[in-house]
Amino acid sequence: MNKRIIASLIGLAFTHPVLADDAINLNEVTVKANRFQHQDTETTYASEVHTSKQIESSGATSLYDYLAQQTSVNVLPNYGNKATPSLDMRGYGSASGYQNIVITVDGQRLNNVDSAPQLIGAIPLGNIERIEISKGSGSVIYGDGATAGVIQIYTKNKTGVSMSTSAGNDGALSGHLNAGVSEQYFDLSASIAHDSLDGFSKKDTQGDKDEFTNNTQNVKLKIKPSNDLRFNLEATSARLNTFYVGPITRAQFRKDAKQNGGNQYTEQDFDTDQWRVGVEYDITPQLKLSATHFREDKRSEYVNFNSQFTYDYESNDIALSYQGDMFKVIGGFQNFDGDRSAVASFFSPANTTTKNNKAYFVQAELHPSGLDALTLSAGARQEKVSYHYAPTLGTKLSDAENLEAWDIGANYRINPELSVFSNYNQAFQAPDVDRFFTFFGTFNGIISPAKSQTLNLGLNYVSSKNRLKVTVFHADLDDEIYYNAATFTNTNIDASHKYGLEVQDRIAITDDLSAGVIYIYTRAVIDREGDLGKIVSGNDLPSVPKHAVTANLNYKFLTHGNINLSHAWRNANYASNDFSNNASQRQSHYESTNIAASYQLKNVQIFTAINNLFAYKNNLQVANDAIYPVDFVRTWRVGIKANF
Repeated sequence: MNKRIIASLIGLAFTHPVLADDAINLNEVTVKANRFQHQDTETTYASEVHTSKQIESSGATSLYDYLAQQTSVNVLPNYGNKATPSLDMRGYGSASGYQNIVITVDGQRLNNVDSAPQLIGAIPLGNIERIEISKGSGSVIYGDGATAGVIQIYTKNKTGVSMSTSAGNDGALSGHLNAGVSEQYFDLSASIAHDSLDGFSKKDTQGDKDEFTNNTQNVKLKIKPSNDLRFNLEATSARLNTFYVGPITRAQFRKDAKQNGGNQYTEQDFDTDQWRVGVEYDITPQLKLSATHFREDKRSEYVNFNSQFTYDYESNDIALSYQGDMFKVIGGFQNFDGDRSAVASFFSPANTTTKNNKAYFVQAELHPSGLDALTLSAGARQEKVSYHYAPTLGTKLSDAENLEAWDIGANYRINPELSVFSNYNQAFQAPDVDRFFTFFGTFNGIISPAKSQTLNLGLNYVSSKNRLKVTVFHADLDDEIYYNAATFTNTNIDASHKYGLEVQDRIAITDDLSAGVIYIYTRAVIDREGDLGKIVSGNDLPSVPKHAVTANLNYKFLTHGNINLSHAWRNANYASNDFSNNASQRQSHYESTNIAASYQLKNVQIFTAINNLFAYKNNLQVANDAIYPVDFVRTWRVGIKANF
């Protein structure tokens, strides 16, 4: 039997990394997307949680790899760039799906004011404590862009010292050092990380390969002068340099996916410096005040295009929460002020463009007296989004929108093992500053904000050996935002809808063997679009796979030895620019089989991993004969980790 078929059958049987040691703790999964901490089976919204143990057992070496291989998120490099990839869930497509997902790291937004995807390449995977994915909800707390949901990343507060290093093929090198101390009045931790790669493709016309280098430093300090008062300070600095490949034709890809095709690779330098300072004060055991100030300065330079942007982001989050036995409520104020300054280029003059968000929100939960099994939730948000465009030459532009989000939901625990939930959510996506301009930098016209109404219905079944979560959803959208490649303009889809099914199942087969599956079925349909008319009405939104599976089998083969086999698969779909659904070339299916093993000897762990074991030739297809090779080679890595 063909080895690809064998791998697919194995993959379709199992998924989602679960350590055997975790099997007895299947009930103990908590979420806090709405800032109230719960077991995930008691919430009124759909969620997906990945712990640090799951991340470690997967063998993934970057956040991109983990999201692509182990979660339900549809992940592809953004035109070849893995540091700022295209992310999609709930059927918004790889072209702009990332703008319909809010990504936060310890509460700080990564979403940009322009069309640049979130920079996840600067987040060392070894620093992550947990990843929480909330679907079809989150707009009350997170606001602009949470139409598909929210990905929240929480980093570790380290005590002691740990260090790791690994090496692999094609010049892959990584190193991570983390140290921390916890005392009565303070917690302090710091980390440094390095990740680099010589590249997989052949040299370009300038003699460069698709190289990648990232150096990141982070420090956290928590000061605890009393049990009721806490001060938090954190700073992160990252320096990235990446060369990413250009498109090749389908014939070139099939002949040799490593070939250059006559391109000069795009070189991007990316520097980011972030810091945050916050305070938490327990006014009473039930009443808490919190305030956090965030700041980020970034520089992005496309070296070979002489294109440079500097970003100045500043935001605040102030909240007052009350948590009683029957009633919980949190309310507050949030603002995000983002400036982007651009040097003059061939397409546009030097300019400064801003996008400012100011919002008030309230989120509440009620546990009615005498109905301990019932949880009711409701929340609302009012947000004003303002734009300003100030070029050194030409006309200044300004615009503003007042937008609303709300959410209502319920969860009912039928018995200790079974619960059902539902929520109805309204969300919005305000256009980024690039949407007002064509590809050539000329004024495009005012783009309307996208608005969505999403209904989620789900159930949770949890026993000592099994954790099953099933969700069905339906979303109606007005003015979904997209880029029309035929006219080089940005515009709105007048009306569209999406629906689907999400299944997560984790099983402890024995004390040493565990498995699971994530299956996603998604349909995204264009109902009406005035610019393209009947040509697209009733068509599928491109770059949305109908079926996706991630699979995992975890086996503890020795007392201190562990092996993990995983498989990710997404079916073929329309290329990202094919709104007419009639292009002769389609986006091919995605497939990757991965295996990782580790052995623990006292405080030292030896590990190895092989990704894309069968060297599937994956790619991102934008249009006919515009293919970006991605995850198309087999990679291996060996390493060692020590804890002190």
